[in-house]
Amino acid sequence: MKNYDLIAILGPTATGKTALAAHLADRLDTEVISADSRQVYRRMDLGTGKDLVDYEVNGRHIPYHLIDIAEPGTKYNVYQYQQDFIKAYEDIRNRGKLPVVCGGSGLYIESVIRGYRLEDVPENKELRQSLEGKPLEELTEILKTYKTLHNSTDTDTAKRAIRAIEIADYYDKHGLEQTSSGNQPLFNPLVIGVSIDRELRREKITRRLKQRLEEGMVDEVRRLLEEGIPAEDLIYYGLEYKFLTLYATGQLSYEEMFSQLEIAIHQFAKRQMTWFRGMERRGVKIHWVEATLPMELKIELIIHLIDN
Repeated sequence: MKNYDLIAILGPTATGKTALAAHLADRLDTEVISADSRQVYRRMDLGTGKDLVDYEVNGRHIPYHLIDIAEPGTKYNVYQYQQDFIKAYEDIRNRGKLPVVCGGSGLYIESVIRGYRLEDVPENKELRQSLEGKPLEELTEILKTYKTLHNSTDTDTAKRAIRAIEIADYYDKHGLEQTSSGNQPLFNPLVIGVSIDRELRREKITRRLKQRLEEGMVDEVRRLLEEGIPAEDLIYYGLEYKFLTLYATGQLSYEEMFSQLEIAIHQFAKRQMTWFRGMERRGVKIHWVEATLPMELKIELIIHLIDN
């Protein structure tokens, strides 16, 4: 175990990552650091799939970090995540434990295990004004002039695309590489990927979407709107919050919302796998375990990797 200073568990949505991380943390008597770009927001529970019940294992609560740390409507980013991750990581290590980071946000995980150097990019009002009102298609083409687009999340909405251009422009002018190591520590992580058959993944995604709608996901979005959070801010978060907000504000019918959201989540899961495969090409060794294996067997396989 002394050879590893971090365990990372990643995989596409609906593979049971959180439950696996919590059971592993129970076995190792440690804690979990979330790597999810939306679970940082308070009161955004069903739409982000927090599944906090997964952190209750064998009658005990598994401590977790970086969930419910930001207010809805704010723009939490990977730079902030790096800073918060280091604090949580050092806190856990100072208590003699081996941290487990778990999530589906590939950039968040890769940014910490590979030590990406990032800066908190300031707002460029002049650039924003020049981009305001341009159609999403044109913004996408502008963003392509700065970089190859590996993840369509940046161009999910015009607001996201403008921010992505703002960040790309900043790095272009300041000559900083987002993928170079800098002042962030590099870890020696054991990276576990949870794999799942594509058709089974699609089936689980659809089943989980129906369940969360039955549990009140639409009401969750309506409450956030009633709090005064602008609809455009919720749409900015994408996926569930984008389509549920469009439904809650009368821009989509229920059937349109469900159909478009289901397709978007399937596409998102595919993009997640594309990112993880890219991580492997960039030198990250991922040990894949099958999602359908019994929990105890998955835990034993991971313990074997740790010990050997």
